[in-house]
Amino acid sequence: MRIVEIREFSAGTGEKRSNAIMDFSGMTTGFVAVVTDVIRNGKPVVGYGFSGTGRYSQNAICRERLIPRLLAADPESLLNDAGDNLDPFKAWDCMMRNEKPGGHGDRAIAVATLDMAIWDAAAKIADEPLCHFLATRYGNGTVPERIPVYVGGGYYGKTHAELQDEIRRYLDDGFTTIKMKIAGAPLAEDRKRIEAVLEVLPAGQLAVDANGNYSLEQALECGKALQEYGLRWFEEPGYPLDYHLQAEIAETYDGSLATGECLLSTWDAKNLLRYGGLRPDRDLLQFDCALSYGICEYIRTIAVMEEFGWSRSSLYPHGGHLLSLHITAGLGLGGTENYPYTHQPMGGFTDGLKVENGLVGLPETPGLGFEGKANFIRLMQENL
Repeated sequence: MRIVEIREFSAGTGEKRSNAIMDFSGMTTGFVAVVTDVIRNGKPVVGYGFSGTGRYSQNAICRERLIPRLLAADPESLLNDAGDNLDPFKAWDCMMRNEKPGGHGDRAIAVATLDMAIWDAAAKIADEPLCHFLATRYGNGTVPERIPVYVGGGYYGKTHAELQDEIRRYLDDGFTTIKMKIAGAPLAEDRKRIEAVLEVLPAGQLAVDANGNYSLEQALECGKALQEYGLRWFEEPGYPLDYHLQAEIAETYDGSLATGECLLSTWDAKNLLRYGGLRPDRDLLQFDCALSYGICEYIRTIAVMEEFGWSRSSLYPHGGHLLSLHITAGLGLGGTENYPYTHQPMGGFTDGLKVENGLVGLPETPGLGFEGKANFIRLMQENL
């Protein structure tokens, strides 16, 4: 068996919303399809991948460096020892050949895009949902029936009444933990937004996300103001690589902190755990698999976490899509995010998958289950 073709394209989302840092209206996403010579139901097995939500397409790197390496490799060099399936780790090594250590920028997203498609194809070839494929090889061998899930929303551009209506919609959808954006307005205004949400949602079920926009002084001021609310967590108070700032906030903020979504490698994660002052008894890590070299690197990152005394239950992958859902279930993580209405067509899970009491079930289709997400698979069929 072999990879016979890799197709790719980029598309814009055109979503008119913003957080504290960026406007998403010009955002692009890269998509890839890894076509194999394995035939199922009369069609070749195809693995799909996309660049992570909230990042621009990195398909130029895929097209110019990574795809040519995969297609030029001896097909047998990309297979598992039994020779009956792709080996994602061998494919990952192939993509990273002749790449300089460090420099974990856009390359991390490009590799993750293809890595996602290769894992999707491998799980389909094994005829297993990706979560089961991962659990039997890199987890504890079992997959829960349902996993905790929270919803990301609360962007700027809405009145307080509209924001409250959004929160009510999420509650009606079955979510119990909801995250909203802060740090894109003066603190006094953000407090009013938070207090409007707390009129319809208990404080312990509300998380806030500053998207790394605060200076140390601002983050300390905000943390002090947030203490009284008893929020679920305070996310990304300052610049993602400012571990000193993170440690200073952890010294003064008694509640839970969350961070890690903007880190791009296992080494970045290791430095956060070394120097960021985070507390394993209450804080959450949100490393995003689709932004940080993919599942192969994510498995290495989990091993580093455990070396530092962190439980997998403290890891809540950022992303809000099917990849985060599957790795959470397959690798025994604490829970995951969901974007049912934004970041489309990547955000959200397979159609008809219900959230109840803050828990969600899992797709039963082989691979990641993209074929069960109508808006996603329609875009693939139109462009690939």
